[in-house]
Amino acid sequence: MTTPNREEIERGLAENRHTPNGAARNAHAEALAGAAEATGDRALFLETLDNLINAYLYSSESSKMLVPFARLLQEYDKDPGAFSEWEAHSLFWQFKWVATAISDSPGIPLESAVGWLEEMERRYRLAGYSERPVREAELWLADATGEDDRAERAFGRWLAAERDDMSDCQACELNGQGEYAVLHGDDSEALELWKPVLEGDLTCAEEPHRVLATSLLPLLRLGRTDEARSHHLRGYRMARGNESLLPSIGKHIEFCALTGNESRGLEILAEHAGHVGPLANLDDQLAFHGGILVLLRRLEELGHGRSPAVPYEGTARTVSELYEVLYAGSLDIARRFDARNGTTRVSDRFLARVRLQPLAAVVPLGVRSEALPQTADSATAGALAVVPAGAAGASAPDVAELVERARRARDLGHPGTAALWDEIGVRLDAQPDPDPLVAADLADHRALAAARSGSEAAPGLLEAVRDQYRALGQAERAALAELRLAGVAAQSGAAPEEVRTLFRVAARAAGALDAADPLRARRIALVELSRIRVESYLRSLEAPQEHVHGDGDGDGYGHEHGRGEIVAELTDFAAAHEGTADDLVAEAEEMLGRLALSQGDPEGAVVLLAAAAARAVAAGRPWQAVDPLSLRAGVLMSLGRPEEAEQAARSGLEHAAEVTDAETQGAVRLTLADILLRRGEAADEAAGLALTAAHWFDRAGLTADGGAQARLVLAKAYARGGRAAEAAEVLQSALPDLLEHGEEQAVFAREFLGDLLRDLGEPRPAAEQYLLAAEAAKGWEDPRPQANLAHSAAEALSGAGLAHEATAAYERTLELYRMAGGAPVSEVRALRSLAWLGLRDEVTDATVAGARALMEQAAEVLEAALASEPDAPGLRSELAQTWHQLAQVLDRRVAADTRADDGDEDGGGGGREDGAPAAGSAVGERLGDARVEALRVEEIELWDRASALYAELGPDHLRDRFQCLNNAAWTEQERGRPEAGAARVSMLLDEVRSLPGDAVPEWLLPAAERLLAQLAE
Repeated sequence: MTTPNREEIERGLAENRHTPNGAARNAHAEALAGAAEATGDRALFLETLDNLINAYLYSSESSKMLVPFARLLQEYDKDPGAFSEWEAHSLFWQFKWVATAISDSPGIPLESAVGWLEEMERRYRLAGYSERPVREAELWLADATGEDDRAERAFGRWLAAERDDMSDCQACELNGQGEYAVLHGDDSEALELWKPVLEGDLTCAEEPHRVLATSLLPLLRLGRTDEARSHHLRGYRMARGNESLLPSIGKHIEFCALTGNESRGLEILAEHAGHVGPLANLDDQLAFHGGILVLLRRLEELGHGRSPAVPYEGTARTVSELYEVLYAGSLDIARRFDARNGTTRVSDRFLARVRLQPLAAVVPLGVRSEALPQTADSATAGALAVVPAGAAGASAPDVAELVERARRARDLGHPGTAALWDEIGVRLDAQPDPDPLVAADLADHRALAAARSGSEAAPGLLEAVRDQYRALGQAERAALAELRLAGVAAQSGAAPEEVRTLFRVAARAAGALDAADPLRARRIALVELSRIRVESYLRSLEAPQEHVHGDGDGDGYGHEHGRGEIVAELTDFAAAHEGTADDLVAEAEEMLGRLALSQGDPEGAVVLLAAAAARAVAAGRPWQAVDPLSLRAGVLMSLGRPEEAEQAARSGLEHAAEVTDAETQGAVRLTLADILLRRGEAADEAAGLALTAAHWFDRAGLTADGGAQARLVLAKAYARGGRAAEAAEVLQSALPDLLEHGEEQAVFAREFLGDLLRDLGEPRPAAEQYLLAAEAAKGWEDPRPQANLAHSAAEALSGAGLAHEATAAYERTLELYRMAGGAPVSEVRALRSLAWLGLRDEVTDATVAGARALMEQAAEVLEAALASEPDAPGLRSELAQTWHQLAQVLDRRVAADTRADDGDEDGGGGGREDGAPAAGSAVGERLGDARVEALRVEEIELWDRASALYAELGPDHLRDRFQCLNNAAWTEQERGRPEAGAARVSMLLDEVRSLPGDAVPEWLLPAAERLLAQLAE
């Protein structure tokens, strides 16, 4: 194999510096160092050693940097003069990394670690550097060895020492200071120290990534769960997939385990399964695996020990098996540290960590996660969790008391009834001879649950319950069972006449109740209302197909004639039972409201739904008001009455306090969140509502339906509140579900995600989303949405440096805009972007000619549009901008020629403020003086033309106008005519000084006066 030469090694170094961190980069860096040493080129070898140290640093193999650093230091001692100022600075800077790596390597004796620290202190002192980094390194070594007094002294000297060129960045220093505060139990102090990093005022390559992860448990311990959630979403997005941040990944996994988000923790673990094994950096391994162990232990406690986890060294492992192997390996590492340090501190902290108990029952994160399979333990816990306060509390009421509560709740229709009977069932199953009536009531509850789930066993269970009640003389309960049998028959698709027969049986049973029975009238009314509700469905089945509306409104009330009969029956029912069965009347009014909506009468629906809600509340059943209020809120929004809509939604949420149905809880919160966002208000409140809505939908098993919609609203709320990273994380997790909600929503979701990724500085994935959205919209009748998406994709591709792909996207954009028509401004902007793309790689006569042609084409599009709308300010502004940019294109050619003359790669442009893309490096045929002069004259003419048009457009365009005059003035100066440029600027000054003060930007007069002074020099 041929040894690489110097040129090949230098090319390899350039590639290696831009390679993603990790083992592959390290291996390449090692090979380059070996090849450079073989060449005998000392300077090149030193450069490869420096590169290798940096590669190791940002990977899980950071401890390997000791060998190349020792070699680099040896070379420095041989001949310090061979090191440039920058190389010497880099060497001393790396000393800090090495000091940490030595401290974090249990295989290096403590004496050697102390010796390296002393050597660092000696060399820093001789070189004239501050002791600040030395004292920080001493602090952490003393902390690991249990020398707390020494650590405290080192901490004080660290803070007292002067900052200089060897000091870590302030973000990293604050990270360490906050960690030290946490070790001393002061979470509040730590968070205060971290504040500038967390708020983005101080950042670096690994901050705030690490601080966001480290802040999670302190925030939870202080009860600041909203901030903890935000830090997890932001921080994990930053740390994901980064080898050097595996300890931070472990903290995010630990956070999930301690907040009821074990499923999310498993997903993060799966994403980093490749690192679940021995690492070169043992300290990183201990930190990373420690977080995983917290999750695995929690999963075992929840009954998931036999569930699959991730492989370890190529072998599949269950949760329990992986826990055992990671626990043994981690404890061994901790004890190796302790043996080296002469203390049990590392193992004590490790054991305390893996034994942590949850810090919150559940902290909803907003992101979608697959639910864990339910175990017997978790099912029992879930059933007890929904029992209303006091029904099965710490006082442990006896069965008789529970039964009394359950019967009262059942008669009231309370949402917590089912949970009470579930608890009674758990207790009765352990009793040999339960009370017969209680047993019948429990069987009734279970039969009703079977009916609601659509079980085929429901009819038989209900018949058995009916017979039990009859045998016990409970005619009223038996009559109710007859009614339920009719409802189950309708639900199971029985023939209409069979269903009607069962309703007649139920009506006779209700009518046969003793006249003195206080529930007789209610049972009769309930049968009647249930029959009306089911009859609307039966009539729709029997109606001739051509008479059935096919509009897909889904109201369930059949054809128009049938609707009219149902409305009449419901109206009569409400009138007959008002004052005696108001909760049933409320149900009838809600049905009437829904019918009004289906018949195109939203105003009537609003009134009826309000009446239904008010009547339910007055009847002592506020939970029954939730559905009509939520529906009313939506109707009011469609009618353009947002304030009333918000009021209705808030009332619905208030009345949902006792509702145990998870879907209803999700829906009422989602309704209010959506209204708040559409009103453009309360983004934080909307986010909180959408977050909890998603959580409720997940509990209802509706993650892909209501959960996806809630996450979409949550992402919108986060974006509205300036929290783009959190919005993107939530939206990406819900995207697979949203793509199944129809083409229109799929396109919107992808475009929205593209916007978020673009705002986060991720142009390549943003472009991917825009292109996928454009592909989904390809078949739409209107090509404008596809054109806009293609335009966004082109801009993102250009921002990602993918010029060829961007050019193709811009060309497709132009094709679509022209197909749609009526979008001259968008068409022109695409043309101008194409012009600049053509100059990205090289500035030659040919590329400039291509750019000129595109700019002139853009001007022609605008002039044609202005022929129809001569006074349109937007069109006129775009025309001025096009002339302005064409002048910049020509100036780019002159500047490239001038750089070639001067051999100055950084020259050109003078004092221009054009802000245009940087010129390419290649230059074609050289320009003569005459051509340069002609191009400069043309530039000035174009800038003057643009300036004049901006002047006509008024003070709002003063910045654009000044930019044109600035560029023209400097070009005149390049022609040897500075007085001509100064005259233009003086005219502008005279003009703006005559304007009212509030019409002139503060920056303009100082900038113009400064320009005049520069031109006069």
